[in-house]
Amino acid sequence: MADKLAIAVIHGIGKTVPEFADPRHENYLSGLVPPLRQAFAKHLNISLEESAHILEFQPLYWAPVLQKRQDILFNRLDIDETVSSSFGMRDFIFHAMADAVAYQPPVGGAHSNPSSIYCQIHATIAASLSALADRAGTDAPLCFIGHSMGSAVASNYIWDLQAGHGPTNRRDNPLERGDTFRCFYTFGSQIPFWSLRYEDFGSPIQVPAPAVRDRAPSWGGEWLNFYDRDDLLGYPIAKIYGSETYRMGDRDYPRPAIRDIPVDVGNMLTKWNTLSHNAYWRDAVVTDAIGQSLARLWKNR
Repeated sequence: MADKLAIAVIHGIGKTVPEFADPRHENYLSGLVPPLRQAFAKHLNISLEESAHILEFQPLYWAPVLQKRQDILFNRLDIDETVSSSFGMRDFIFHAMADAVAYQPPVGGAHSNPSSIYCQIHATIAASLSALADRAGTDAPLCFIGHSMGSAVASNYIWDLQAGHGPTNRRDNPLERGDTFRCFYTFGSQIPFWSLRYEDFGSPIQVPAPAVRDRAPSWGGEWLNFYDRDDLLGYPIAKIYGSETYRMGDRDYPRPAIRDIPVDVGNMLTKWNTLSHNAYWRDAVVTDAIGQSLARLWKNR
């Protein structure tokens, strides 16, 4: 039986600073780790030391793939001199739109051009998951936590694995194949927009992974999606998918039980507007719900 849970955490759109991937920094994973460890410990009635041992975190830090190109374009357009800043929103919107446009899967299929941004970002994720597997174990239950566009990137990565694709640098073990994937936690998600690419909004990923479902554990896993009604960049997901079953290859699978959870995140300056988009990470309701779900996973691993 696994003695760790593998938690892959992916950031979203905009300018993500290196501190996101630095475990020595207080803003490591945007401050998610301390409240999540506390919530997990509370729901299992264990110590923080035990919680820290069980929860193995790994940043999926893909911003460097695009940052240099974006900075060159930003400077070439002379943004600061030619257009208004609007309290810094111009910089945020520029990098957000650049991320979304650049990540589009290449023509001819998502895997046809390894030099595409899509494939480069997925190769970065694969390398990070290798590091996570080395620390947590290749059989550890795998969970993804995705913010903003990062939730769509994680969904695409998982979908590719489940469809038998994946980056060429992915190693062949249960965790890195996605066979141990159990839970998906999304907040401020833009998955609904990405579903517009497909007929009838496409097909969702399988949560938990088919290999987990085939073992028929007492509880396989779940997908929790958090959204704030004042966050113009985050949306509910569950109602996108209308079919009871979907097909991947020669096999049917049930629609995942996605639970949309409305929350009110941020402080007095941010909770009533789009600035709430970055406030999910440390929110007590969000971290408590994820901690409770992870505790349930630990009991049913």
